[in-house]
Amino acid sequence: MRHALILLLIASSIFSCSDSSKECVEAPPVSEAVNLETEDLTLTIQNLSSKDQLVELLRANTVLRDQFLLRADYPDDSTFLNNLYQRFTNPYFDSLYLETKKVFANIDPLVAEFEEAFTNLHYYYPDMPIPRIQFVITGLDSDLYVSDSLIIVGLDYYLGSGAKYRPQMYEYILRQYSPQNIVPSVMLLYGIDARTNATNMNDKTVLADMVAYGKSYYFAKHMLPCKPDSIFMNYTADEIAGSRKNQDLIWFRLVEDKVLYSTANQMKQRYLGERPKTIEVGPECPGRIAQWVGWQIVNSYMKNNEEITLPQLMEMDNADKLFKESKYKATKR
Repeated sequence: MRHALILLLIASSIFSCSDSSKECVEAPPVSEAVNLETEDLTLTIQNLSSKDQLVELLRANTVLRDQFLLRADYPDDSTFLNNLYQRFTNPYFDSLYLETKKVFANIDPLVAEFEEAFTNLHYYYPDMPIPRIQFVITGLDSDLYVSDSLIIVGLDYYLGSGAKYRPQMYEYILRQYSPQNIVPSVMLLYGIDARTNATNMNDKTVLADMVAYGKSYYFAKHMLPCKPDSIFMNYTADEIAGSRKNQDLIWFRLVEDKVLYSTANQMKQRYLGERPKTIEVGPECPGRIAQWVGWQIVNSYMKNNEEITLPQLMEMDNADKLFKESKYKATKR
């Protein structure tokens, strides 16, 4: 009866209000923007008219060839080249290119957002290399490649909800592939990387994963201080607002189900995994809700430990200690 009452309360109230604000966090006091090296290869790919030109392009861009276009997935070079050339010269590719150019008619705003993110990253991590960035179109082959030296963005993956050509995937995952998600997605990859986000590999609890994810969201948010939280979480604005409004009920379910210190894979899938809804909490509760709670725990920790810097936070690998020192209280907002 108690469980039924809680679910009824959540079903009647969760995710019922909108959130149109951009919840800004304090930006670092940077004095000078970094200089990014960028290259737009979309027109070059679109204008390929011979296999020799394709070979030249791939020879000059080996990471694009081997990592982004996955050369190793093909049995030999001939099969690889024939497949790519047929794709790039297919009439539908012209339509995809035109649609991509319509959405990204001017990539200067995207480059400016990358500059903002990497300028802030350089402030916190001055020794971290600044990568070169390439923009490509591949016929929906890949979305992102991220390394220390090079980032490749498949612009055709990020055309948004009105596009004619879109990747084949569930809608709740697909909605992250919009222009506004490109730079946040890159920063989240930086934030979850083991080189920046220290974790205790022996701690297999849900709480450890919650804190690791929470740190990555906190990290990414501070690289792009005025991006809405919904962008980083891949939630709708209503889902973010509802999560805030009902975080006491969400927390009740996590405690009631003994989620935090569980090491069961099934528990992790329920509360951390990619799902359209976390039905164990309520019929309208978005998936990955424990990741969102982990972000709130990290926010609370930093609010109560103002002397801790972002790099120091990211170096903390004791999730239980961070949780207890966060003094997190799941109150309505």
